[in-house]
Amino acid sequence: MTPEKLAALRARYADAGGADIDDPDFRKAAGLQFSDGERRKWPFSDPATLLDAPFRPDAFAAGFAGLDVALVGVPMDLGVTNRAGARLGPRAVRAVERIGPFEHVLRVTPMADLRVADVGDVPFRSRFDLALCHADMEAYFGRLVASGVTPLSVGGDHSITRAILAAVGRDRPVGMVHIDAHCDTGGVYEGSKFHHGGPFRQAVLEGTLDPERCIQIGIRGGAEYLWEFSKTSGMTVIHAEEVAEMGIAAVIAKARAVVGGGPTYVTFDVDGLDPAYAPGTGTPEVGGLQPREVMAILRGLAGIDIVGGDVVEVAPQYDATTNTAQIGAQVLFELLCLVALKSADPRR
Repeated sequence: MTPEKLAALRARYADAGGADIDDPDFRKAAGLQFSDGERRKWPFSDPATLLDAPFRPDAFAAGFAGLDVALVGVPMDLGVTNRAGARLGPRAVRAVERIGPFEHVLRVTPMADLRVADVGDVPFRSRFDLALCHADMEAYFGRLVASGVTPLSVGGDHSITRAILAAVGRDRPVGMVHIDAHCDTGGVYEGSKFHHGGPFRQAVLEGTLDPERCIQIGIRGGAEYLWEFSKTSGMTVIHAEEVAEMGIAAVIAKARAVVGGGPTYVTFDVDGLDPAYAPGTGTPEVGGLQPREVMAILRGLAGIDIVGGDVVEVAPQYDATTNTAQIGAQVLFELLCLVALKSADPRR
């Protein structure tokens, strides 16, 4: 460090505020965070919302006007087959502080480029009736999608995704990138087709999900015998051990090849991660993915035609360190970044 270099740094930064930044990408992010040049909003103040987005509980009644993306809580876990508790997932993810505003790998500040709000939770008429809850979700997301707004949701158990797909795939079946320990393509169990072990079989049979444009990543565990439908219908399945064998770059390339250029939904079940990283879930499976691998896969999807996404199965009562909710919030942010990058693509 020469005296001249030190003098130059002092001239540039000695009186600079926190938001006085030259890099245009960094400056965009700083512009959302700072006021008066150096003041930042306390992350632990005010009521918690998903990704600290503005709270718009009136959005449904207003037809979601003025929004590009709706962050939606879906506090329903009547479809679980093991430990309950994912109904509290939206609250846990809302409580996470300091996610974003800048994605350093993709170099995007989604809140600066999109009109985003936490629109609250899907209203349910019954806390006991699983089929009625699915009807309520279909109606809610049907109106949301019809308004032209992209839904990003936090569950809730994984059965919620079938109802969301009924909305985003209503006019044409969509493709899907699915990160999970389980394929969730089982049949009717104990008289119910709406449980969290079968949403994607139902979506295919309902005509809202194209199985040949569906890739399932991180699959493992003793329930493998239940997932015959994935293979029979033409889904691509990459088991957890195969992720390590193939390498992340090959997994990303395969995912992009499978979904192609068509509309694609991205769904993330936190049990896709090893329970060492995400213990707060109802159906943990040892031998799962690392958070860094999941983040890399999601970032590798930049530019796909994402029409919606979700984070499901966060059950905070098993999450003593809040690691699971932290990861869930970060994945929700990555999904928002994918939407922002799609919207910024002039080809779209």
